[in-house]
Amino acid sequence: MNIFLLSSQVLFFGFGWLFFMRQLFKDYEVRQYVVQVVFSITFAFSCTMFELIIFEILGALETSSRYFHWKFNLYVILLVLIFVVPFYIGYYTVSNIRLLQRQKLLFACVVWFTFMYFFWKLGDPFPILSPKHGILSIEQLISRVGVIGVTLMALLSGFGAVNCPYTYMSYFLRNVTDSDILALERRLLQTMDMIVSKKKRIAMTRRQMYQRGEDQNKQTGFWGMIKSVTSSPTGSEIACDSIDPLSFFLQFSY
Repeated sequence: MNIFLLSSQVLFFGFGWLFFMRQLFKDYEVRQYVVQVVFSITFAFSCTMFELIIFEILGALETSSRYFHWKFNLYVILLVLIFVVPFYIGYYTVSNIRLLQRQKLLFACVVWFTFMYFFWKLGDPFPILSPKHGILSIEQLISRVGVIGVTLMALLSGFGAVNCPYTYMSYFLRNVTDSDILALERRLLQTMDMIVSKKKRIAMTRRQMYQRGEDQNKQTGFWGMIKSVTSSPTGSEIACDSIDPLSFFLQFSY
C-alpha cells in the first residue's frame, strides 16, 4: 500500500507539472523551474491528503500507515508553505532590485525573518498557544496557517462572487445588431399606430353614443309634453264640470 501512495504522489506531481506548464505558465517566456517544482510538490501532497481522507472514510489502508503518511504530508506542506515559499518570494523580489543584487541572499533572509515575525505575532490575539505543545509544533503552525487561510479564502470568495458575474455576464447576453434595432423600431411604430387607431374608434363610439342619447332625450321630451296635455285634465274643465248649468244661466240673465 505504501507503493500505491508513492505512485499516486508521482502521478499527482506529473499532473501538477503539466497543468502548470500548459495552463498557468503557457503565456510567459521566463521559465522558473523552482516555481514549477514547488507548485508540483504542493499540488501532489495536497491531493495525497485528500486521497488519505477518502481512504480514512473507506478504511482502505491500515491505521498506522494512514497516520504516518498524514503526518508526513502535513510536515512537508507546512515546510513548503512557511519556509520555502516565503523565502523564495523574498529572494526573487530582492533579485529584481539592482541595488540589492550583491547581497540578495542576506536581504532575502531579512525578508523571511520579517515574515516569520508577523506570522508568529498573528496568533497572539487568538487562543492558539498551549503549554502542551512546543513553539515549533505542528499544532502551532497549522493553527496560524488556518487563520490566514480562512481569511484569504473569505476575501477571495467575496471578490470572486462579485467579479465572476461581472466578467462572464457578456457570454450570456445576446449581441444586438442594427437589423434587430430596426425591427424593434418597426414594431414600436406598428404598436403606436394600433394605439392611435383604437383611440380613434373609442372616440367615435363615444360620440355616436352621445348623439343617440341626445336624440332619445328630445323624443322623450316632446312625446312627454303631448301625453301630459292629452292625459291630464285642465283646471277649467274641472271647474266647468263642477258648476250647475241652471244656476249659471240664472246668474248670466241677471
